[in-house]
Amino acid sequence: MALQWMILTYLVAAEAVIAVLLTLPSPKLLKYRLVSLISLVLQPALFVVPFAGFQLLDIYWKMEHRLMCTGETCTAAERDRYEKSIYKAQRNVILCISACLLYWCVYRVCKFYKEIQSLEEVEKRYKDQ
Repeated sequence: MALQWMILTYLVAAEAVIAVLLTLPSPKLLKYRLVSLISLVLQPALFVVPFAGFQLLDIYWKMEHRLMCTGETCTAAERDRYEKSIYKAQRNVILCISACLLYWCVYRVCKFYKEIQSLEEVEKRYKDQ
């Protein structure tokens, strides 16, 4: 079970690095090459959205079917284990949401740069005429 969270963690880290690379100032040629490369990777990387959604559903199902440990019958170790599982679930929810949000941000930034590039080409054609 930990493998899927490790994969999602690495995906979020990679998306964060890509988002930072896209937003850093750089020369136009380098920026357009980077945007075109990332645009090619974006479509296959779309699997992160349903994967994160499935993980959110899994967390929800586990929360609904979890044994509650709130009464006097619980030992301290059981209560600590219960609280630790709640914290892990909250962390994983934040991870899933950030994966989807970062994917959307990278997609919009790439689309924004492509629109700028097409507008610059149109402006250049008008200047040449």
